[in-house]
Formats: sequence, C-alpha cells, structure tokens
Amino acid sequence: MKEALEAQLEVALARILEDLGGDATAPRVVLDRPRQKTHGDYACNVAMPLAKDLGRPPREIAALLIEALGNAGGLLDRVEIAGPGFINFWLAEARWHDVLLAIVKAGSDYGRSQTGRGKKVQVEFVSANPTGPLSTGHGRQAVLGDCIARLLDFSGFEVTREYYFNNAGRQMRVLGQSLRARYRELLGRAAAPPAPEVDPGDPSWKQVDGLPVEFPADGYRGEYLVGIARGIVSEHGEAWLDEDAEAGFREVAERQIFAEIRVTLERIGINFDVYYNERTLYEEGRLEKVLTDLRAKDLVYDADEAVWFRATALGLDRERVLVKRTGEPTYLLPDIAYHREKIRRGFDVIIDVMGADHIEQFPFVKSAVGALGCDADRIELVLHQFVTLTRGGEKVKQSTRRANFITVDELVEEVGTDVFRFFMIERRADAHLDFDLDLATDRNWRKNPAYTVQYAHARTHGIERKAVLGGVPMPTGEDFDGSRLDLPEEIELIRKLAEFPEVVAGAAASREPHHVAYYLRDVAGLWNPYVQDGSRHRVLSDDPQLTAARLGLTLAVRVVFANGLSVLGLAAPEQM
Repeated sequence: MKEALEAQLEVALARILEDLGGDATAPRVVLDRPRQKTHGDYACNVAMPLAKDLGRPPREIAALLIEALGNAGGLLDRVEIAGPGFINFWLAEARWHDVLLAIVKAGSDYGRSQTGRGKKVQVEFVSANPTGPLSTGHGRQAVLGDCIARLLDFSGFEVTREYYFNNAGRQMRVLGQSLRARYRELLGRAAAPPAPEVDPGDPSWKQVDGLPVEFPADGYRGEYLVGIARGIVSEHGEAWLDEDAEAGFREVAERQIFAEIRVTLERIGINFDVYYNERTLYEEGRLEKVLTDLRAKDLVYDADEAVWFRATALGLDRERVLVKRTGEPTYLLPDIAYHREKIRRGFDVIIDVMGADHIEQFPFVKSAVGALGCDADRIELVLHQFVTLTRGGEKVKQSTRRANFITVDELVEEVGTDVFRFFMIERRADAHLDFDLDLATDRNWRKNPAYTVQYAHARTHGIERKAVLGGVPMPTGEDFDGSRLDLPEEIELIRKLAEFPEVVAGAAASREPHHVAYYLRDVAGLWNPYVQDGSRHRVLSDDPQLTAARLGLTLAVRVVFANGLSVLGLAAPEQM
C-alpha cells in the first residue's frame, strides 16, 4: 500500500515539474505514519524542499501535487494540506480490505523483502572467551545478534552468523593456572605461591595442609572449575601433578567450557555458521602482516619496549599499544587482523554486536583497517547495555569477578526459553535492561508480555478449532469478502497488520529488533480485546459472509504473529 502510494506520488511530481518547467530535481518521496490518527494514514513533506527549489510557496506546490495525484487510482479517500505544506493522506477503506486478502495469500512470506538480495552480511556476536559459563550480559547479546541475523535473512541478505573463538592470550593462560590450582586443591597437594601474589584478605586463598593453594591473584574462581578438576582427578588421579598449566589444564578447560557454551546457545535457539578460531590469526601470520603493513605506512613505532599504533596520525585522541613489553599482543592487534580478514572474505556488510565496554576499542580497529586499504565503512558496531536482574523490586547482586552470577542456563531454567528471549529483546539495545524475574516467571498472559503475544497467536488456532467443530470451512485469500469488516476497531486492526512489512524493514535497516517486539505487543493489544468481546465481535455467527470475513481476519492476524515471532526466534504455539 505504502509503496503503491509513493509510486503514484512520484508520477504526480514528475508531471507538475514538467508543467512548471525549470531545472528543479524531484526530491525523494518518503511517506511517514503520523503520530496522531487525526493526521491521516500517511504524511509527507515533499512539497517543502520542492517549493524552495522552485521559489514558490510550499502550500501552492502541495495543492498542485494533490491535483495531479487525484485519488491515486482509487487508493485515496481524501488528502489535506496541513501547516506550512505537509500533505496528509487517508486511504480508501476498500484498500484496507485488499491488504487483508494480500496478507492471507502471502502467508509465511508476508513481510519478506529482497532488499538485501545479492548482498553478503556477517553478524558476529557473543564471541565470549571460553573461560566460564555465559552470563546474562552474554545472553542479551546472543538474542540481539540472532534477531538481527533473522531480520536480515528475512530481508533477503545472505547471512553468516559467526562466533569469534578467542582462545589465545593471557586469559587462557590464567584459566589453565586456575584449573591446575583447583586440581591440586582436590588432591590436598598445595604449594606456597610467590609471596607477592598472596593477599591475606582474599577469601579465594584456601588453606590446605597449612599452605595457601597456588591460585593466580586474578584467576577464575567459579565452581565450574572444581567440577572440571574432579573429572581430571577421576580420570588421571595424581598423574597431572606436574602437568604444565598452559598445556593439559588449559586444553581441558577450554574444551569443556566451550562445549557447554555451545549447548547453552543451542538451548536458546542459536546456532552459528562459523566458529572462527583466534589462533588462526597467529598460525597464518596475520598479526605480523598487520604490523608490517602498518609500519610501512609509518603508523607503528617502538617505545618503552612496546610496539605502538600511531593512532593520532589518523585523527584519534591517543596512541595505543599493539604489543606489550612482554611480547604479548594486546586485544587491539588481533582485532585489527580479524576485521581485515572479514573484509578479505568478501562480506558486503560486517556487523559486530558487542557490549558497551567495547565502544572505546572500535574506532581504533576501524581506523587501522581503513589505513590498511580496506573499506572500513562496511563495518558496523551494535552496542548493548548491561542487564540487571531484579526480584521483589530489589536488584539481584552479582559479581563476575567472584564468579557469583546467574548464568544463562540458570535463568532459562527458571523462566523458559521464549520468555528469556522476549525479555532480552523487548528493550532497545542501547538502554539498560532491567530483567524483572517476578514478571518473567508470571504465567498470566495478561501480565507477562511474552505470553501476551504468544497467547494472541494461540487464540487464532482456538477460533479455527471451533470453526472446524462447527463444520465451518476456513477461508483462503480469495474466497472471503473483506468489506464486511466495517467496524472502526476492525479497520484499525487491519491498518496495524498492514504496518508489519514496514516495521520489519525498518528494524532490519536500523539493526533494532526491539521494534518488532513493540509492534507485536501493539497487535496483541488490539486483537486480544477484540476476541474477548464475543458479543460485538462474534466470529462464528449466523451470517456466513461475515463469518468468512472474520475468519479471514483471524488468519491474517495469525500470519503476522507467526512471522513476527519467527523473526524474534520465539515459538508460535497453537494453544496455551
């Protein structure tokens, strides 16, 4: 409907420009939905930029445009000029009925587009180090990244979901050391750590045979390592007492933790196409290649026994270390190499979904990649804020440092996968998320927004079951008269259903899936009361044509809910 009206407006624009003469260029026609219903179904300001080019009053141009447009081939009921030159459009009621038929015909394809046809997009998300279970912050990112990928797929893009498997560097060495300490602790074979590392006030230091367990001061302290250590004891006994922390212990910890991460992700409906191993960058010499190429451009220098990125030469506010004096790279260097590799792999769009703590790193990565001759404009960053769990109105205290936090698995176990996903995606990513555990565990569909939407979908199947029992056939997109739906609330519902393709397209373009969640709640807010009012909106009645029309409306509602829930990765239940 919107596209058809925009096309008619473009024809009318071309006509008045031809009549007026001159060399003015027709501005792009963009229709918006007014915030107030009294301002029409659509509005545009095209007359104002055109009036400036033509040297005429905007309202005069608007009047000429309205005259040239007419009723737009039967699309319009009326058109009005508002304010300095805005044009408000009211669609003919009969065209809303056409939309209803189109929705039913399109079915699972309703809302799909080919906007991204022929374009390859990579969405990298989660990419948590395999050092422990996924936290709620990781969970938010997982759902956000997955929904962005689903939206882009729905919009015709060739989507690759990628997990950057960061298993190199100091954090993995510390992980191996931490597991070794837990292993020795279980065997009662502690060794005194170097004196400077001992913090008497640190409760993580446990006494075994009068000596503190040799545990790194910044080691990983979660109980999950104790479980892994028990497995090593069970399989190897004391044979690993002299095992190198960076060898066997590290490998066991990495393998088991990452296996659990994958199970967790699969549990919430997330699978990746590619798991990119950070070690690949080291093994293929890509870090050294970045250093060599940046040095050739005088963007790398040596100082204080470290290797520095001359970022100020690219307009950034300070220099950054690429290689520490220990010889270990900082996170920046492999990040640059990795994004260079992404572009080499031929993606047209590269989307990094990350926590807000990565905002400082991104400009350096993008600038370096651009300086290396790559099209850095292909790289986008989607940031999300952190998650706070509340229960009884009080914040649930968590500490990742002490490994005292609620994991994704624990949260899903308590609230269920669908509720978890809906709550994680129903707020804009750049806003702090308060995850209300009391609301999330409430099974009342009137209160829990996830159930509100799913129940609205289930109701469409309940209506169909009643129809089948009553011997009433369900209509198709061609055998019911939508014009019988003439109540204001019915037209309002159809108008809302007609917005779905625009909502999906907008959410995909802006990388903001929460718009779909908002929209589905709005549709549920119209549909559930409609069904509740069985006297005014009785679907199965003695009037066969009205029954068919309302069953057609039911099917259209089902299509929108099913497609919208699919985009968010939620189930569309037939009964609840």
